[in-house]
Amino acid sequence: MAFLKILLIRHGQSQGNVEGRMEGWSSTGLTDLGRKQAQQLGQRLAKETRQPTHIYCSPLQRATETLAAMASALWATAEIPVPEIPTSEIPTSEIPTSEIPIPEIPVPTVFHDDLRENHQGILTGLTWAEAQVNYPDLCQRLETFLDWIPIPNAETPQAGHQRAERFVNDLLQHHNGDQIWVISHQWILQHILACLLGCGHTWGIPLGHTAITELWLDRDRWFENDPNQRLNTELWRIQRFNDQSHISPQIVTKGNASV
Repeated sequence: MAFLKILLIRHGQSQGNVEGRMEGWSSTGLTDLGRKQAQQLGQRLAKETRQPTHIYCSPLQRATETLAAMASALWATAEIPVPEIPTSEIPTSEIPTSEIPIPEIPVPTVFHDDLRENHQGILTGLTWAEAQVNYPDLCQRLETFLDWIPIPNAETPQAGHQRAERFVNDLLQHHNGDQIWVISHQWILQHILACLLGCGHTWGIPLGHTAITELWLDRDRWFENDPNQRLNTELWRIQRFNDQSHISPQIVTKGNASV
């Protein structure tokens, strides 16, 4: 049995994270710290010689710059041979939005719209203090009630979850026995995790910058209805969860669900 191995990766610290901005579908670039975090992750994965067969990445700048920094560190230091895959095999429609050049990546790479963070609507790009000035009544309601409150022009949790479901279903339909890297954002990664774990709820799991969560699953048995197969813990494994051990303690940053 060859497991389908999925490595979920949150992007490095962005300038918007530092400023406390609700970036959503907008994006700033990585800070110097964020690039260092991504480089350290790439160096760690190079030492582990766990090279992906496929990479999926959000097209937003903070994610594509994370991929660029990881790739530069990974394939510059890796001691294992990398396959030659012509860049012509990557569709031109899958070009990232970052202005930072992506190094030539020797595995198929897709910049996938479904991996974008949640759309923040009219709050996009604002800090909470700025939002309170511009939309005081809305912010007061958001601070007062735990129930979901619609934000004008924003994506609903249900719509975001449907994106996550679509991405996971597509992943499971097209991959078997592969090693997949998914570089994305905290909020949508929470929904992807809920889909992979079969949860009826999406949990507010704080994922640190460049934290990795690794899941192995038996793709051949994934769609079986036999409860004894579905409840067999030998077939579905969480190998690592929110792992930031590649980062020096002094540069670990807390996750921020709002940006």
